[in-house]
Amino acid sequence: MTEDHSHENMIPPPALKAAAALVIFSLLLVVGVRVGAVSPDPTPAEIRVQQHLQPTFERQLRFADSPDGRVLVTDGRTGELVDAIGTEGSGFIRGVMRGLARERYQHQQGAAAPFRLSSWPNGALTLTDDTTGRVIELGSFGPTNRAAFARFLPIGGKTS
Repeated sequence: MTEDHSHENMIPPPALKAAAALVIFSLLLVVGVRVGAVSPDPTPAEIRVQQHLQPTFERQLRFADSPDGRVLVTDGRTGELVDAIGTEGSGFIRGVMRGLARERYQHQQGAAAPFRLSSWPNGALTLTDDTTGRVIELGSFGPTNRAAFARFLPIGGKTS
């Protein structure tokens, strides 16, 4: 009983060598960044600090779940209701706030402190949790998700 063994479906050796070279290059690049031989690009927050940028608008906000399933957004300074978000179309806001709440819990921080929503001269929008130091670049999630938070800032208002 003889077996007929075909090698027609083998991966060409040059392709294997190219794949191995890509993996090795990637690993070397990661090691280079880790040991400081290659410097990573600065984060948007680091760029704002380097350029001494100040926010165009800023607002302190609190987010709380209501018994009827809505998210109540209140002004962190006045306590005034800014918005009551229903379950329709609020998935991004709910997801971001769940993540921030989880991080506060891990840092053993309560929910009392407001979050800081900031608009920057270059059009960037950030949500900052001053209790944990977490900054979320909202523009990174696309224009629709950015707009979900941008609506909480006054148009043409002053930094508060």
